[in-house]
Amino acid sequence: MSGKFPRASFWRRFASLIYDALVVISLSMLTAILYFAVIQGLSALGFIAQAEDPAAYIQDSPLLYGIRSTLFVGINIFFFAYFWTKSGQTIGMRAWRLKVQTLDGNLISWPQAIIRCVSSLLGLGNLVVLVDFKNKNALQDYISKTEVIALTKEENKRIYRELD
Repeated sequence: MSGKFPRASFWRRFASLIYDALVVISLSMLTAILYFAVIQGLSALGFIAQAEDPAAYIQDSPLLYGIRSTLFVGINIFFFAYFWTKSGQTIGMRAWRLKVQTLDGNLISWPQAIIRCVSSLLGLGNLVVLVDFKNKNALQDYISKTEVIALTKEENKRIYRELD
C-alpha cells in the first residue's frame, strides 16, 4: 500500500503531532486530577498519612511519585497505541490525513505501537525525516518497521467510515 500513497512529510507529521499534543495534555490533566482524588481519598480513609499539600506529599514520596510518572507515561502510550492499532490514525493524524501502517500496508500490532511510542523520543524521532530525503522515514519508523503515509481525502473518509 505504500506504493499507492506517498510517505508523509516532516511538516504534516509535525502538524499532526501538535494536534495530538493537545489531546495528550488534556489526558494528562485528567489523569492528574483523578490521581490527586485517589490520593486525597486514601488520605481521608487513613490508608496513607494525612497531607496538607497532596502535590508536595506525592513529590516527596518516591513510591507515589514513581506511580504517578508510570501512570502518565502508560496513559499516553495507551492513547497512541490504541488508535494506531485500531485504525492507523490518532486524532491529529486523521485531521492531517496521515496513517501509520506496517511496511506491507496492514495495521500495526500492539508491540509495534509500543516500540514506536518509546522510540519516537517524544516526537524528536521525526527530525530524521528532514535528512532522510529518499525514504521519508522517522526514527520510530525504522525501529518499529512501520511507515506513515499521506492519504487522499477520499481514503481518509473511507477509513473513518469503516470504524462504525
